[in-house]
Amino acid sequence: MEYRIVMATEADTDAVLRLYREQVGQEFCFWNEDYPGKETIAFDLSRDALFVMKDENGRIIAAISAEEDEDVNRLDCWTASLQPGGEYARLAVARDCQNRGLARKMVVHILGVLKERGYRSVHILVNRDNIKAIRSYAHIGFRTAGECEMYNQHFLCYEKEL
Repeated sequence: MEYRIVMATEADTDAVLRLYREQVGQEFCFWNEDYPGKETIAFDLSRDALFVMKDENGRIIAAISAEEDEDVNRLDCWTASLQPGGEYARLAVARDCQNRGLARKMVVHILGVLKERGYRSVHILVNRDNIKAIRSYAHIGFRTAGECEMYNQHFLCYEKEL
């Protein structure tokens, strides 16, 4: 499969929203019909934070956003010498394209973006029961920094030096 990862534009809004809606109901996805919505997409676009993967036909098959979450940044488990730390969020892959390593490609891309933007590390929260994600992050080199309760879930806190 041929693909390219590019910064999203306003013209991509409806396709990204469809991709987000397609994720609702999947295991470990706590999104709903309201979140993430057009407002979230517009906010990400305004910050040059939304990236999409397009296939050879121009179809958006994956998305990811660079994120800044003060609640996550305030957790006390992050390594002080690796600050500032960036984050990413809203990683989505089209259902018919899952299990092909595309999510990992999106993560690797966003890690490069965060490094270029001056971050020294990246922080993510992973549901402690999401074994598939945990294995994937370990493969990319993330380490467990701690655990927390947020958004009515128990998370493992993962960190990676950039």
